[in-house]
Amino acid sequence: MATAQTYSVIGQRVNRTEGYGKVSGETKYIADILLVGMLHGKILRSPYPHARILSIDTSKAERLPGVRAVVTADDTIKQGWGAFLQDQYPLTVGVARYVGDEVAAVAAVDEATAQEALELIDVEWEELPAVFDPEEAMQEGAPLIHAGKERNIAIKIDVERGDVDRAFAESDLVVEDTFQSMHQWHCAIETIGSVAEYSHGKYTIHMNTSTIYMARGRIATALGVSEADVRIVQSGVGGAFGGKSCDDNNAIVAALLAKKAQRPVRIINTRDEEFLAGSRPRVPMKIWIKMGFMTDGRIRAKQIRVVADNGAYSGKAPAVTGVAALRHDTAYRFTDVKTEAYLVYTNKIPTGAFRGFGNPSAEWALEQLMDIAADKLGIDPIDLARINAVEAGYVSPHGNRVGSCELIQCIDKVEELIGWKEKRANRVPYRGLGMGCTVHVSGKRHFMDYDGATATVKVNEDGKVYILSGEGEGGQGIYTVLCMIAAEELGVPLEEVSISQADTDVNTFCLGAFGSRVTYVAGNAVRDAAAKARQQLFEEASHLLEADAEELGSKDGRIFVKGSESRYITVADAARARLFRRGGAPIIAFGSFDADSVMQDDTRYGNESGGYNFGCQAAEVEVDPETGQVRVLHYASVADCGTVINPIGAEGQVDGALAQGIGYAMTEGMTFEDGRPSEPNFSGYRIPSMRDMPRKLSSAFADSYEPTGPFGAKGLGELGTDPTAAAISNAIFDAVGVRIKTLPITPEKVLRAIQEKDA
Repeated sequence: MATAQTYSVIGQRVNRTEGYGKVSGETKYIADILLVGMLHGKILRSPYPHARILSIDTSKAERLPGVRAVVTADDTIKQGWGAFLQDQYPLTVGVARYVGDEVAAVAAVDEATAQEALELIDVEWEELPAVFDPEEAMQEGAPLIHAGKERNIAIKIDVERGDVDRAFAESDLVVEDTFQSMHQWHCAIETIGSVAEYSHGKYTIHMNTSTIYMARGRIATALGVSEADVRIVQSGVGGAFGGKSCDDNNAIVAALLAKKAQRPVRIINTRDEEFLAGSRPRVPMKIWIKMGFMTDGRIRAKQIRVVADNGAYSGKAPAVTGVAALRHDTAYRFTDVKTEAYLVYTNKIPTGAFRGFGNPSAEWALEQLMDIAADKLGIDPIDLARINAVEAGYVSPHGNRVGSCELIQCIDKVEELIGWKEKRANRVPYRGLGMGCTVHVSGKRHFMDYDGATATVKVNEDGKVYILSGEGEGGQGIYTVLCMIAAEELGVPLEEVSISQADTDVNTFCLGAFGSRVTYVAGNAVRDAAAKARQQLFEEASHLLEADAEELGSKDGRIFVKGSESRYITVADAARARLFRRGGAPIIAFGSFDADSVMQDDTRYGNESGGYNFGCQAAEVEVDPETGQVRVLHYASVADCGTVINPIGAEGQVDGALAQGIGYAMTEGMTFEDGRPSEPNFSGYRIPSMRDMPRKLSSAFADSYEPTGPFGAKGLGELGTDPTAAAISNAIFDAVGVRIKTLPITPEKVLRAIQEKDA
């Protein structure tokens, strides 16, 4: 295996390339985009969780001064669309299936007029029986939400590898339990929004999406036009975390209004709308899990049953359910496993992609059961994880092939960072330690048998370098990472490299930001393009320096003869020499990369990713036995993400992931009343603040190198959220002997459990 190296740009602590625009206010977010004649759009939503539309009268709204367009399902082609199952419509066709379902929309000269027009639309409803619990929805006789979906089951996964019954019979210890996770909203500082215009048969849509090409495909399907007739331009993105991947109708409705009004239309969700129907929250799951162990701690068998709440429409929940059911089998050495998973329609908000993509729900259950087993076996939990941790070369029961892997190193570093041995040996009353491990992918092949990326690198005649990429900057710092990769490969200063705005009419095809893929997949494509551009430079420089191209090197914008660096020309010299001559041409190169992975077959078998990233976390908590209040005193997080391209960005990813993990664990809970979020705002839904963060946070990165990644790098962004809730719950058990099995972990739940234990 190749090993890490010292680079000129890679691994340096640099400023973000787009940072100045954000802090200075120059970056244009959706709210900053003002087009000539632009109208304001508003959406009328269903007040019922399940109801049939008997009639819609929009005449009063259409007559209101200032209204320029009103649309309903009759203004659409009534074509279903969706990432995996095409089960939702731009505007409700016949039956609304959750509170917030889009029914009609208006475009007016200002927001107040648009809001007044919504109130003038008369809808006659027939309420229908609704079902809100996925297990109840699966029962015979439950209200059917989608015709043809028996027992409201959207998808079912039924997989067994090996002989699970025999493996359990051979186990020395068998443990089982049930755990419940909840909705979690993305709560990005900027809500979902879009600005659409229609001209000469083509839609141009400015969106704060993190996946411009996938958005283009879904919007084209919903509108019934060719993808060439839809242009998506990414605006600034004020946070995404999986919630801005075009699984909602915002941009589609804006496009419908723009065409009918023949004017640009902007729609930006209010915060209430974001909770009701905007970003698709994390998929809640009820997970029963059973595991068998040998007395030495080795895992012998595992069986899991997942019931996932799809909500009214599917979005990315089918893929999320698959990840929760199977992905964690690549973290520990499993052989005999059985999985049964159901994704079930309910009359609630559709669910979907959120940082971790199913892993946090699965780890919430699995890592707690590992802790339960460690307690019963009399083995230190961190030792139990180390005994079962996978290493390079492991092939999971589902065919995932692990290349680089430093999970054991992550466990060792976490043990040291948090002072595990010392604190376990010198216990303090009501304080406890808990830990958890995880695995994630660096991209996943599940869209059109493609998990690749493309990029173009251009070297201008002044030596400046320009990258054209459609991956898009969603706040994760990928523009900086891609510029660093190009700068390193070309041997130019980072300040000389810039990157394009993501635009489907300008850039070649890119899948976008999801699955912790962009550094690994897009980084490889940019490096490929940069290497080809460098070769063009060297071929030109070889004539000027009277040396073979193979004898040349580059650094700090100079191309030199190796061993004689005083013989050099600048990159600009080479670019000009290649261009300004008879038959000349610019330095421009196209790069691509497609990961060494496969589409999983009908049995969900196959290597899903080109690289796997691993992590371990540990929490030290203090519990107040009188109130149930839990305080995270110290948190340690170590990630195996290969070569760290930009340390500042990587550290930010770790801290941000932990904040969202703590929110998932302890503060973020929403109650529903007849399918409607009870308080769809930040008064009723509390995201973590500084006071909720650990008093001490220790983070580190494993010394790791992924041979197939750009300069040895692989994914990181989602890894840090996966095991956080389980690690905190395990620490609570270590502190006071009670285990919380439903999220979030509130003081009330902890106090009640302590009182029941004492009784």
